[in-house]
Amino acid sequence: MSVDLSNMSRHELAELRTKIDAAIAEAEVREKAAALQAVKDAAAEHGFTFEEIAKAANTGAGKRAKAAPKYRNPDNHEETWSGRGRKPQWIHAALTRGLDVSDLEI
Repeated sequence: MSVDLSNMSRHELAELRTKIDAAIAEAEVREKAAALQAVKDAAAEHGFTFEEIAKAANTGAGKRAKAAPKYRNPDNHEETWSGRGRKPQWIHAALTRGLDVSDLEI
């Protein structure tokens, strides 16, 4: 299917875009419904309900617990850092002042 867009007015192009956006949204709804039905069919084939599969998927398996803090800001004891990720600005400031990271350990 080929549409010659070069001969269409701006109004016609905007109307076409509106129709295309609506058609895309409808196709997405149909595809999601088909995918959901396929998942339900696969679950039933193995003796499960969709709800059982969904609940098992949401148990949080694989999530890591928040790391315990290893370092504390000597100027503000509420600021801590686990040692993971980017160093907070207060760590950089303490190192610039000549402190060693071991001086900040909890």
